[in-house]
Amino acid sequence: MKILNELINIVDQNPDSILVMRQQTEQRLPAHQHNKAQLLLVYGGIAYLQTDEKDYYIPSNHYIWIPKNYQHNLMFNTKDLYIINIYFPDEGAGGFYDELGIYPVSKLLAEMLSFSEKWHGDYCKGTWEFEFLLTLKNILSKENLKKFSIQLPTTDDQRLNAIIDSFKNRLNENLTLESTAKQSGMSVRSLTRLFQTKLHITFIQYLKMLRIIRAMELIKDTDLNMTEITYEVGYSNISAFSNNFQQLTNMRPTQFKTGS
Repeated sequence: MKILNELINIVDQNPDSILVMRQQTEQRLPAHQHNKAQLLLVYGGIAYLQTDEKDYYIPSNHYIWIPKNYQHNLMFNTKDLYIINIYFPDEGAGGFYDELGIYPVSKLLAEMLSFSEKWHGDYCKGTWEFEFLLTLKNILSKENLKKFSIQLPTTDDQRLNAIIDSFKNRLNENLTLESTAKQSGMSVRSLTRLFQTKLHITFIQYLKMLRIIRAMELIKDTDLNMTEITYEVGYSNISAFSNNFQQLTNMRPTQFKTGS
């Protein structure tokens, strides 16, 4: 709790400043919130952001916008991951800035971040650095980029969590609604209703996202080739895998691998 209180104090101690932090601290903290909005940029791997409602997956060369006072917890397990946090004072901008969302880092944003790559600490009103960072923030809502759509809903239903946990080491198997219902001692109808009422998503949709998330981890953290990854996450051919990967991430697996 001491580290958590220190972070919140650092973020919120100057309410009108823009704070840039490059230290990787939030992955060690419990769920928390602060009075400033947060721009969290991810490079080199995948970060995981938990909220009360969903688990969000932020791939390399993407950012997540977190509105002020939005409870969250950041985690990651990729050794080459690099994160930049920029905390902005609330200015009542509304719209884009009131919603949590994940977006790709555009060429324009990448250039601005490159220009300010050595910046760290508080920047106050009246300085040109503050105005530059404020412009960076204002650009976000103007780019009209497509949201990254992989987000797994969570539940406190123990039956459903046991089923979901059983998937994680069996993604290379032919997991069907019928076989899962039978193994769980439930009817297909009951299992279908459980997913819809507790997670607001279908069995197939959840499994598809889980497989793509696992593929993202394998692409970044192993030396497996795309064919091996395809079979490892339960696809029978690389074309179907690539198409589903693009559908959910807006990029091909090879693009994700190279970061292009």
